[in-house]
Amino acid sequence: MKKKMLVNVVEPEESRIAILEDGVLEELYIERISREQIAGNIYKGRVVNIEQSIEAAFVDIGLSKNGFLHVSDVGVPSNNGEPANGEDVPKTKENRAGIKTLLKLNQEVLVQVIKEGIGDKGPSLTTFSSIPGRFLVLMPDVKRVGVSRKILDETERKRLKQIIDELKPPPHLGFIVRTAGENQTKRELSRDLNYLQKLWKVIDAKAEKASSPSPIYQESDLVIRTIRDIFTTDIDEIVIDSEAVYKKIRYFLRLIMPRSVKKLRFYNEPEPLFHKYKIEKEIEKIHKKEVRLPRGGSIVIEQTEALVAIDVNSGKYREENDPERTAFKTNLKAAKEIARQIRLRDMGGVIIIDFIDMKEERNIRSIEKVAEVALKRDRARTKILKISRFGIIEMTRQRIRPSLKAVIYERCRYCEGTGESKTIESTCLDLMRQIKSAVNNVQVKKIEILASVKVTEYLLNLKRRQIFELEDKFAKDIIIRCDTSCKVGEIAIHYFDKNENRITLK
Repeated sequence: MKKKMLVNVVEPEESRIAILEDGVLEELYIERISREQIAGNIYKGRVVNIEQSIEAAFVDIGLSKNGFLHVSDVGVPSNNGEPANGEDVPKTKENRAGIKTLLKLNQEVLVQVIKEGIGDKGPSLTTFSSIPGRFLVLMPDVKRVGVSRKILDETERKRLKQIIDELKPPPHLGFIVRTAGENQTKRELSRDLNYLQKLWKVIDAKAEKASSPSPIYQESDLVIRTIRDIFTTDIDEIVIDSEAVYKKIRYFLRLIMPRSVKKLRFYNEPEPLFHKYKIEKEIEKIHKKEVRLPRGGSIVIEQTEALVAIDVNSGKYREENDPERTAFKTNLKAAKEIARQIRLRDMGGVIIIDFIDMKEERNIRSIEKVAEVALKRDRARTKILKISRFGIIEMTRQRIRPSLKAVIYERCRYCEGTGESKTIESTCLDLMRQIKSAVNNVQVKKIEILASVKVTEYLLNLKRRQIFELEDKFAKDIIIRCDTSCKVGEIAIHYFDKNENRITLK
């Protein structure tokens, strides 16, 4: 299997990184300057509110929205207090003390963002900081050595723990060996440990002197972060279309992985990098609601703020004569593609997958196994349940930042994100009801309506008589004007009194 990492950074406003496996897009990361990523950043904040009813505090960290700090993330690591990069860490008991015994109003606290703010919610915070290196994660409050649970070989786990013990890290600092640290030499781990110790000294010193609220530590940009967290020796080539970024990555790799510098390639051809590797078409596909499966069948993805619903359809897939076999084959293809789409779209929260109903137990178990294996390659933490008797799989996926869709698209101001709009008839009937209500108001002398061409035509052709009757009966002026800039659902209604002053109706 040939793996490539493509780095597209020619546009100053946007950085994009794609991971290809045998020419197929498997991972995609996009970051824009206008939507600065703050997950992993450390701030010195000030407690501005304590809500005992939800055992949480709100902390001013200098951003537009205050951060949310739950009691379980204060003082000691909890099940949620894991590094922002998604590495597994040792668990400790949650802090059972009340939030008011741990924090006071106006208290200064050093906090790290563990999840970006989504929608109207501010970022989630923890006082349990973690600083990722290439092979290790520094965790000042753990005070022990651990190994990522993704490293399964017990012999290798013991070897890594022994190496860290031999390096004698300070007793007040804890270290976790990351998945990338597997099979690394003592020299490489030592280099990473020393780097992280020096970095923490700088952060600690800055935090002592800084006033609140203020930023203390900022995560690296997307390119360096991706090379640090995602680049592995099985990637054969890194292709970069910016000379400045090419030099920056080369310098970074020389520091952490000198042998991998030879894998770098500067791309300077006239055809854009992502067009050359046919990535742009793939990106367009991952924003569509329906995803076609090879040789028939499809999956339909509906995404809300807190939940994602995925439906599997057999469509025109008819290669098998047996309905059970047809359902199984379609579900098999869908399970693999769904795992890929979840990664590419960076969907998080609760995910519901509605597979085509199957009767045979062995087929059901096979689909569960395929889905579980396909999700294992996901870098975000996932939990998946068995298929229910309704043919549904429930799963959760770690959400650190808004999905890719939220970065690229904004809610439609005409349909409010529903993807649907009222018919002309419904719009005009609603408008007539508003007019009938307004003409009964003694303050109103004139009603002026600005609407689209289609709405105006409907009113003047099919509602003209009713409008004249209302004008005559209530002695009001009803004026309908066409505004070509208006969309179908956009209607402006203005009310005027007898002195031609515009008034507002309650």
